[in-house]
Amino acid sequence: MKSRHLLATAALCALAAAPLTAQTAATPAAHDHAAHAGHAPAKAAIGAWGVDLAGGDTSARAGDDFFRHTSGKWDDATEIPADRPSVGTFYDLSERTSSQLRELITKAPASSKYGALYASFMDEAKIEKLGLAPLKKDLAAVAKLRTKADFARFMGGTNGKFGITLVDMGVLPDTANPEMNILGLGQSGLGLPEREYYTAPQFAKQRDAYRAYLERTMKAIGNPNPKAAAEAIFAFESRVAEKSWKIADRRDITKINNIYSTAELASYAPGIDWTAYFAGAGIAPQTRILVGENTAVRDLAALYAETPLATLKLWQQFHIASQASPYLTRAMVDSRFEYTRSLSGVGQIRPRWKRAVSLVDTSLGDLVGQDYVARHFPASSKAKMDALVANLKVAMAGRIRSNDWMSPATKEAALLKLSRMDVMVGYPDTFRSYDALVIDAGDLYGNVQRAGKFNADYAMSDLGKKVDRKKWGMNPQTVNAYNGGLENKIVFPAGILQAPLFDPNADDAVNYGAIGAIIGHEITHGFDDQGRKIDATGAVRDWWAEGDGKRFEERARVLGEQYARYEAVPGAFINPDLTMGENIADHAGLQIAYDAYLMSLNGAEPPVLDGLTGKQRLFWGWAQAWRSKTREDSLRQQVATDPHSPDRFRLFGPVRNIDAWYDAFGVKQGDKLYIAPEKRAKIW
Repeated sequence: MKSRHLLATAALCALAAAPLTAQTAATPAAHDHAAHAGHAPAKAAIGAWGVDLAGGDTSARAGDDFFRHTSGKWDDATEIPADRPSVGTFYDLSERTSSQLRELITKAPASSKYGALYASFMDEAKIEKLGLAPLKKDLAAVAKLRTKADFARFMGGTNGKFGITLVDMGVLPDTANPEMNILGLGQSGLGLPEREYYTAPQFAKQRDAYRAYLERTMKAIGNPNPKAAAEAIFAFESRVAEKSWKIADRRDITKINNIYSTAELASYAPGIDWTAYFAGAGIAPQTRILVGENTAVRDLAALYAETPLATLKLWQQFHIASQASPYLTRAMVDSRFEYTRSLSGVGQIRPRWKRAVSLVDTSLGDLVGQDYVARHFPASSKAKMDALVANLKVAMAGRIRSNDWMSPATKEAALLKLSRMDVMVGYPDTFRSYDALVIDAGDLYGNVQRAGKFNADYAMSDLGKKVDRKKWGMNPQTVNAYNGGLENKIVFPAGILQAPLFDPNADDAVNYGAIGAIIGHEITHGFDDQGRKIDATGAVRDWWAEGDGKRFEERARVLGEQYARYEAVPGAFINPDLTMGENIADHAGLQIAYDAYLMSLNGAEPPVLDGLTGKQRLFWGWAQAWRSKTREDSLRQQVATDPHSPDRFRLFGPVRNIDAWYDAFGVKQGDKLYIAPEKRAKIW
């Protein structure tokens, strides 16, 4: 099953949002000051006031190793669960949410849609009895393809189904007219996570595991010469990788904003029968198509034209079987896991009930989400979050007005964009209907197929229509947050609004350092290295006065040079071009949260709690949010594929550029994390 997000979102990945004390946007001083006037709030979920102090190792100086200072004893005592690539704050939140969802799902009637879907996944006896029979119809459909046009039509129809295509599709706002939705196309076709996995020496183990998986799968589905088939598929994908763009280039809005009509695309990339491809997708001729990695699409079309149909069919059959494997026999599940564990380093597969919950979550997100928020997200939390986000926007406005490198005209445009940024908290205004989706407790394979197609059709139904900015790109129960770039909105699902990221009973400073910084992070995405290229309406254009953009890039380069020196695991350094947007958002988001916290005090001095000042507690809240421990293989994959830096660098990378952190912890020259004031990154 496939989904594609084009220019649409900048997700926090492992971020959250947590309400602090409510206050109005216009008058941050209206903050309820009771928490500061007396003692710390009672009954925090963690510790006395929201932080696990016992997990820190304060024998390590904050200025030498802020991770150990705040999480050293936790790190020493914590083992990564055998079925997970990492452990930490976001793991804990995901586990809690999964258990909450399990309770909802297992208590639902078997006749309900999500009760039936869960039951179909848990019926292992029936799945084993069916064997590979459910898969045979899909494999046979590929075997019957007689021409390249037939195959192009098949690729076009894979959206939401088991199968693969060289060119993925999705719907997104028009980059020139963001009120309307257009079609987006981009490169696809790989089985390994990223192009470098096919050639880079550090991924030799993963290549070997993938080739072995290719052979096992082709043997399982009855190919008479599985080894030769596997080699043909791998050789073809290696050529696809050669033609593909590097991941850092794929996040550059300027590079991927390439518009073609259907006819122009056919002329530019003639190797694919586009009439057949779009007919398979059920898409009429278009006047505006955003073709992201345009030269890659052109070169992949040429590769398609010269590749034997027999090889393409092997490639397609493998990916159908691989994508279907989680819903087939134990042997197929185990075979796929044997490969995927090489990517993440995990030692055992997740319990079946957790995989079942994930399926329900991804297939019926709004349906189960509506029940989830009714039970786990009170109206009071939503109100506090709404007020907190408004307060963070006030703080961001202050930073825009006070920066010394931006011209008045650009400041005015930036403030306009900020004022128009929609904020969505907890859950959408309207939950979508699943009435037309058929779920059968005795048909897991069919359920997955129908749900995938149902959700893909729902997304594609927006093509050619006005953009509905109230639609969400995440489920309410998701432990994440995002900035919908072309829609100029920020979204904070209920799932991320839990302790320690947000705890209504925690000390304000902790909440500001955790959820407050996450809110600041998402706001800043509207002004990071790519967000700054989108105006207040969501259109992609240069709205900066002459010289301002260059000054921004010079300041961002300082941050990039720092991150380029961070080595996640031996030989794997952070790619600053890939991670720049997230690094800027982390850096500025924490500063915005700090400013908002100071405003909330209304000039008063917060109490000292357990020997920590309010400013120190804010940075402890930030550190606790990024507490984690990750397997080496998973870190290598993240560095190669993820625009987010690994958590440890997200923890200390921003703080060593923030003057207030130095003051709070007495960090001085000679400390390992020390950066001279004139060399610190200063952007927003």
